[in-house]
This record gives sequence, C-alpha cells and structure tokens, in this order.
Amino acid sequence: MTKILGIAGSLRAKSYNKALLAHAAKAAPEGVTVEIFDLRPIPFFDEDLEAQGYPEPVARLHAAVAAADGVLIATPEYNSGIPGVLKNALDWMSRPPGSASAAGKPVALMGASPGSMATGRAQASVAPVLLGMGMLPLTGAGVAIPNAGTAFDASGALTDARAQAAVAKCLTAFAAWIARLKPRT
Repeated sequence: MTKILGIAGSLRAKSYNKALLAHAAKAAPEGVTVEIFDLRPIPFFDEDLEAQGYPEPVARLHAAVAAADGVLIATPEYNSGIPGVLKNALDWMSRPPGSASAAGKPVALMGASPGSMATGRAQASVAPVLLGMGMLPLTGAGVAIPNAGTAFDASGALTDARAQAAVAKCLTAFAAWIARLKPRT
C-alpha cells in the first residue's frame, strides 16, 4: 500500500484545493491511499517555539509526513505566489535542517483557482522551496485547474472530465515515482 499525505495550501472551508484533495483521495488508484492533513492548527514558524520542542500540531505534521510515502500538495495562488499557510507548513516541515521529516520525500503538486491562469505561478514558486528542503518533486504530471468555479459543483465535487483525467494521471504517475524512489528491500 502506498500512503500519500495530502496538504492543501488554503484554510477556507470550501477551498477548491481542499475539494481537489478530497477528489484525489476518492480517485486514488488501487493500492494508494491519500490522507488529508489540516494545516489550520499549525502555528507560525518560530525558532523560539521550536527550541521548546515542537508544538503538538507540528509534531503531528512531522509524524504524518514521516509515515507517508509521498506528499501531495494542492495549492491555490495568492498574489501570484505561495499562500502563507503553505509556506509556513513547509518551513516547519524543513526542520531540523539535515534531518527533517520531509527531506528525501517524493512530492507532487496540483492546484485549482477561479482565475484563468490556474496555479502555475504558485506551483513554480513552491518548486524551489521543495528542492531546498531536499524533497523529490514529480515533474511533468502536475495538475493546474483554471476556472475552478465551473470545474467543481456546489457540493465541492470535481465534475470537469478533463480535470478528473489530469488528477488520475497525476496520481498514477506519482505512485510510480514513489515506487521508483522507494528503497528496495
């Protein structure tokens, strides 16, 4: 079984990116699970907090990342870049330097936006951060859904057939990427 941890870079209850992860969890191929982690309780990164030991929500984030075979990030695009909540979580995930839970972990990106440009700029902004953390990004199979208001129905279900196919392709490619990188026993 391949365990993927899903993280949405948005806190909004009806976030398109949370809905995108929910779809990914339902559409995961056989042998793959997607567990979604809520970033709402994660405090702002602060080395003084870190020096006292990880706050409980951060400890749960580290444990979830460590237990996962890969991390799937669904990010919106805020002001042409990375949402603060996502960058904050990535900062926590990068600690401690050299032995962070995210180091060496496969990662894939996706995103949905109400705009016509989708989330390409946000994904491009996140990529160097992931590399700096020592994560191993999947390339060539990301998902960027524009005009999200028409791709999802009122209940948050992804109804756009092209977007559904892109998510399926991404999940299949990501599972293969994880398997390729997994140490052989």
